[in-house]
Amino acid sequence: PLRGEITLASVDGGYSAWSFLFAAALVEAIVWSIPFSYGIFLTEYLQEPMLASQPHASTLLPLVGTLSSGIIYCSGPLVYPYMTRFPRHRRPLMWAGTFLCWISLFGASYTRKVTALVLLQGALYAIGGALIYPPCISYMSEWFVRRRGLANGVLFAGTAAGGLVLPFILPPLLSAYGIFSTLRIISIAILILLVLSLFFIKPRLPENRVRGPLRRNEASVVWIRSWSWWSLVIANTMQGFAFFVPLLWVPTFASALHLRSSTSSLALSLLNGSSALGPLLVGALSDHFTPWPIALITAALSCVCTLVFWGAIGNVAGLMLFGAAYGIVAGGWSTLWSNFVVRISKEDPSLSMSLYGFLMLSRGLGNVLSTPISTSLANISPMVSGMGSGKTGFAIDEGRFDRLIIYCGACYAVVAAVALVGWIRETVTTRVEIQVSEPV
Repeated sequence: PLRGEITLASVDGGYSAWSFLFAAALVEAIVWSIPFSYGIFLTEYLQEPMLASQPHASTLLPLVGTLSSGIIYCSGPLVYPYMTRFPRHRRPLMWAGTFLCWISLFGASYTRKVTALVLLQGALYAIGGALIYPPCISYMSEWFVRRRGLANGVLFAGTAAGGLVLPFILPPLLSAYGIFSTLRIISIAILILLVLSLFFIKPRLPENRVRGPLRRNEASVVWIRSWSWWSLVIANTMQGFAFFVPLLWVPTFASALHLRSSTSSLALSLLNGSSALGPLLVGALSDHFTPWPIALITAALSCVCTLVFWGAIGNVAGLMLFGAAYGIVAGGWSTLWSNFVVRISKEDPSLSMSLYGFLMLSRGLGNVLSTPISTSLANISPMVSGMGSGKTGFAIDEGRFDRLIIYCGACYAVVAAVALVGWIRETVTTRVEIQVSEPV
């Protein structure tokens, strides 16, 4: 290179790109492992007399898990546009987020107040996670272009990986050291791993050449009237309302089948493990196909998987099949976001990040609201109680799960219908544009 000329690292490959990607996937796994494994913490907290005896403990302690994931999701419309407007703040905010994630868990390990746990492990941890996670998405567009779908698949596979690994690590630590010492150990481990990862997560382009948006372009206005965008928002919100229901209720369903704890853990492990494969598969496909047909196929298969394996079969074999298949067909949905957003934003990086933030929010609504909705459905008098056969998942535990399963399948059916309409409209629009562009 000439004097004063900057040589940029390779895009779509090379040591710097791949090390960034795997470090970002590790950050993803770490940040989401605490919210996704909170059920284990909750069990321990409720068995701790000092906590369980406090006023409203049974209501406040479950709120920790909801806050720790919900705030990360719902902060998207604020955090993503901010980091686009001030790109130089991305790395400082990642370091600040790392500190907040550590101090929130470390501080929670010393408190014995339920309200303090809600504020520390719930709210403060989520704020830290909301600062660490978005820069990984922002930097991704600099490092990967042709292989962006696959790269996003690897990144989102980290989410499931964290939810798969930590549940195996926590039980022996809890048995040996108790809940509070375990929380302290986990906080220190998270601090070390995040600090090591951040050395590899850096921009490809010089920060002094990356500027925030200065003016609104045509794409930044057109998206408001885009049928594709609003169709995506509807499908994404409905997918969020369905996706988290099995993750919450499969352990309870396994208990209703009177399975051994090891068999119940296997079903949940299959669900989490297959959720790591889903993003890789969908990401690879999205590099070669438009997103609407992929959305249609995954939503339709998720509907069939839910109603057949969880509902119609409903025995041990059905539960195992459901655990293995559900994560693959439903777990890769978020990987499609980048493909949708690039098309709608017309490659405008500022608009892309803003739209990404709104997709996080709409999915966060499902994450937060699916818990009270599914709990209410589980407590309603069952529709099949008179059958009492117990031959299907709909009839297990006197039909307690029938409305849950139907609700989940119906949500996916709506997603599939919206995706089908989106695909048809996209196909028709493309053909019309081709005909108009052809010379008479």
